[in-house]
Amino acid sequence: MWRFVLRRLLQMVPVLIGTTFLIYVAVFALPGDPIRALGGDKPMPPSVYEALRHHYHLDEPLITQYGRYLLGIARGDFGETLNGQSVASLMATGWTVTVQLALTAWIFELVVGIGLGVLAGLRKGGIIDSLVLSGTTFVIAIPAFVLAYSAQLIFGLKLGWFPTAGTDDGWPYSYLLPGMILGSLSLAYIARLTRTSLVENTRADYVRTARAKGLPRRRVIVRHTLRNSLIPVVTYLGVDLGNLLAGAIVIEGIFNLPGIGQQIFQAVQIKDGPTVVGISTFLVLIFLLANLVVDILYGALDPRIRYE
Repeated sequence: MWRFVLRRLLQMVPVLIGTTFLIYVAVFALPGDPIRALGGDKPMPPSVYEALRHHYHLDEPLITQYGRYLLGIARGDFGETLNGQSVASLMATGWTVTVQLALTAWIFELVVGIGLGVLAGLRKGGIIDSLVLSGTTFVIAIPAFVLAYSAQLIFGLKLGWFPTAGTDDGWPYSYLLPGMILGSLSLAYIARLTRTSLVENTRADYVRTARAKGLPRRRVIVRHTLRNSLIPVVTYLGVDLGNLLAGAIVIEGIFNLPGIGQQIFQAVQIKDGPTVVGISTFLVLIFLLANLVVDILYGALDPRIRYE
């Protein structure tokens, strides 16, 4: 078990280096001077300009800058914003909002998505199955920002069931509507994935053997069919948690939630490269750790899987 975890951690190192290098190059190789952008329309004295470039190591080759950045990551330093604030402290101000939003969306898609998938899989070809398939197709076909604006108008302004913006009402009330919109697309995929996996496992030999032994239907479904059917679903859920944290930019903007998604968006607008790279690197780490947790959970769901 521990050898497996150590091996997976070592495998994460080249992935982290490769992704952070691509992010770093994509941000700092773009045309435009972020130091000039700090001054806006006012001319910046040459001495101040050179001092700032030296402070942020922008006068060094790109590969040297990236090497310095990797050394900082190894020490837990995600860099410094162009206004002098550490990226870690900046993330701390918006991280709570993004985590609460992502967890709300994740719990919503977990409970509702698996529930709908199980109902559809156990009643293949029935009315519930048809409703789930058509409903998930409808959700997949509509862009998230269209769902968000429509939900704001209907459930926020017209019916008054949810707040339309901000976090004044706290968790979970302020996060219910944006969380459901954020998790709606993944919910559709989870429902379809659960249904398909459940239908396939229902026809498996071990399920027919369990029925032939006279086991109760509930036990056959819960202990045999559903348990093995959840393996691909758990994989998707683990990966999707990282996607929800990284993909909340649009939803946070529409619902005016002060999370790290908004921080990235604002940093891109003002060409604050250190902020974009630092937050993106942190999200990559979250994504990799979520995948590690999923791999560990495999053995708990299916004893046939061994940590070899």
